[in-house]
Amino acid sequence: MEIGLCVASHIGDIDYVVRAEALGYASAWMADSQMIWSDCYATLALAADRTERIRLGTGVAVTGTRPAPVTAAAIATINALAPGRTFLGLGAGNTALRIMGRPPHRIGAFGNYLTTLRPLLRGAEATDSTDPAHPLIRHLMPDQGFVNFEDPIPLYVSGFGPRSLGLAGQHGDGAVLAMPPHPKVMETFWTAIEAGAESVGRKLDRSQFRTTALTALSVLDPGQDAGSPRIREECGAMAMANVHFAYDQWRQLGKEPPASLAPIWDEYTEMLAGISPEKIHQRVHAGHNCWVIPEEERFVTGELIESSCTVGTATDLVQRLRALASAKLDEIILLPAFEPRYRVLERVARDVLSQL
Repeated sequence: MEIGLCVASHIGDIDYVVRAEALGYASAWMADSQMIWSDCYATLALAADRTERIRLGTGVAVTGTRPAPVTAAAIATINALAPGRTFLGLGAGNTALRIMGRPPHRIGAFGNYLTTLRPLLRGAEATDSTDPAHPLIRHLMPDQGFVNFEDPIPLYVSGFGPRSLGLAGQHGDGAVLAMPPHPKVMETFWTAIEAGAESVGRKLDRSQFRTTALTALSVLDPGQDAGSPRIREECGAMAMANVHFAYDQWRQLGKEPPASLAPIWDEYTEMLAGISPEKIHQRVHAGHNCWVIPEEERFVTGELIESSCTVGTATDLVQRLRALASAKLDEIILLPAFEPRYRVLERVARDVLSQL
């Protein structure tokens, strides 16, 4: 089991990635939400210039905000700066597009995008399946250091349901998953991934297909629980981001929220009921994965954190991660709240990473 970081891309905070490398973290995944954070590729370029070993990539790039050739050229540029340690995480845009008042790409559009992108990441020619005219495209000047296609750029496809996990199996070198609450859930994920691979005649080797899960992780001190002030500060933003996602699923698609949100759901939805339709997409994601806005603090309970984050004593966490590794989860990436991020970085490295 490796531990990496998902980073709320910040052009002025490259020291965070530098420190992560020094502490032994495996990777830094720069999040791609243009209307809340810095541009992920600009941030990756600076991180590439100041690091030597840590793997660098997008966590995750969004299909609906850039055409596939633009994404390929952007990550191949980073690969010229960090050859052999660059990867591309890619998703349909649950947050980035919703913040703009637009829906994420649907499965068909997501699959077409991946079909176009995959050969472009190798510097090969591709048919643009996202364009009805299906033009042939390729990078015309891959030499002279403009980009790097010589060193492979692994493609990790984000998938939280069976169809998107199937696309990971069809197109990806790995998958970015929801954090499994129990090791047995990994087999459910693998079933969907392998079914997707088999649908296109692909046979996956689990030892070569990388799986990664996103979480917020906090180490409990003796006598603490998930509702303690420090844990709420470290994990509250991730916990509320899960509420925001559930609200969008309910508001836009009519999907019922998970049972774990039942204690807060009526009060939460009533709070948002008066927001105008022109502004609701901005309000829902306020503070997204960085901090909890004051009017939402009351919803951050220990129960909510336990249902959406990874919290335990150092011994408990090491045992849980080893069990997940045995179920073939290769890496977790941590996204703590913004203000305590350095504290979490140091604590997890000392108490958990050092034991794995």
